Amino acid sequence: MAIKRVLVVGASGYVGSQLIPLLLEQGFEVIAAGRHTEYLYLRTTPHPNLTIQYLDLSDPVSTVLSTHQIDCAFFLVHGMAKGHDFIHYELTMAKNFRDAVTSSTIKHVIYLSAIQPQADCSEHIEARRLTGKILRQSNVPVTELCAGVIIGPGSAAFEIMRDFVYNLPIIIAPKWIQSKANPIALENLNQYLLTLVNETPAKHRTFEIGGPDILDYRQQFNVICQLTGQRKLIIATSLLTPHLASHWLGMVTSVPVNIGKALLAGLGHDYVANINAITLRYPQPLISYHDAVKQSVTSEGEFVHSNVWGFDPAALQRWQPGYGYYPKHTGASIKTELTSRQLWQVITRLGSEQEGYFFANALWRTREWLDIFVGGGKPIRRRPKGDELKVGDFIDSWKVIHCQPQHFISLLFGMKAPGLGRLEFTITDHGSWRELNVSAWWHPQGFRGLLYWFAMMPAHLFIFKGMVRAIIKKARNMASS
Repeated sequence: MAIKRVLVVGASGYVGSQLIPLLLEQGFEVIAAGRHTEYLYLRTTPHPNLTIQYLDLSDPVSTVLSTHQIDCAFFLVHGMAKGHDFIHYELTMAKNFRDAVTSSTIKHVIYLSAIQPQADCSEHIEARRLTGKILRQSNVPVTELCAGVIIGPGSAAFEIMRDFVYNLPIIIAPKWIQSKANPIALENLNQYLLTLVNETPAKHRTFEIGGPDILDYRQQFNVICQLTGQRKLIIATSLLTPHLASHWLGMVTSVPVNIGKALLAGLGHDYVANINAITLRYPQPLISYHDAVKQSVTSEGEFVHSNVWGFDPAALQRWQPGYGYYPKHTGASIKTELTSRQLWQVITRLGSEQEGYFFANALWRTREWLDIFVGGGKPIRRRPKGDELKVGDFIDSWKVIHCQPQHFISLLFGMKAPGLGRLEFTITDHGSWRELNVSAWWHPQGFRGLLYWFAMMPAHLFIFKGMVRAIIKKARNMASS
């Protein structure tokens, strides 16, 4: 009997990336498709039945090619990160996928959607509804699962609430804190998805999915506080309008701003799933909200192990519950006619006596000496021998945790501070020109970690712009000498 070939569209997202290993365990051949394939390579372990494939659903031709010789497909994409015009973008992706599926061998499409409230809903929720409508216009049966908040490390809606608990001494929230929902545990969602992939229904179906407990958001906050050992006063105020709340959200949480705003816009309504149909058709023990949060908090370190740290033991040992899953981010980019090789020659001299950190070296050295006053040690001066850098090398207190010569290098922050950080250099070749990007990523550890990030912000505002300019200047000087 032939192995069933399963296409996961949106595989680099939260649900898709953690579903892939479960499908492989079940014996399926998995084609993981998405725009951010670099994330997939970092998050997945090589497997003989796994193929990672670049896919831009806005391109009709590549979308058709992705559905070739596929038996079942998961449609797990959304366009919230796109920005203000995400609805048009999201519906364009749905139409291209619908057209591709119609002429393919796919016999079943599983679409993860959102619960539709009876009252007026947000653009994000409306886009979910219209996407389902478009997918059902194909001749292939679609099973649509309508979910609310998913409880699990990495779920954007859950991470927003978790960041509020960890990062604020007092939780100040909009009036939507009185809205009700019955969030579903990630484990329960996965069980539904794994059950459906084995089916070939004859017609379209729609199920609402949720957990066994109906709670307002104040009650949900209280459970998170209890399980994380945080005693927090929760204040709901009408002064925090949706517009103000979106800016407040950007300060307090590290969830990507566009995604956070889209989610926030829909929380003014109750999102209670009617789970009668799904529990009758596919019975399983539903995990309580309390137990789902407890499991999520205790598994934070395990989940991040498959993500951005390059499996570096030093980072994984330091990662404990209380760190933000999504990082704060800042940086600078510059365009240049210089080659990737010329840029890389300069970047690999980072930390050397001649170059230091390319710009504002006095500030970098001052920060190193400040470690003494916060429980760290004296600055360590070290660099690997030779001109090449590799994973495991140290540059002063920084450790190389990922390296792709002439393209990308990631350094783990090794100084004393309330959080986990990375410094990254990326070279992107656009054919006739290159783009150099220097980025800092910071996972704050609670309120102190958030304060540390904002305390460093004035320096960040000009250091990284100076760094990219300095690298370009030094690369030009080396090329002309």
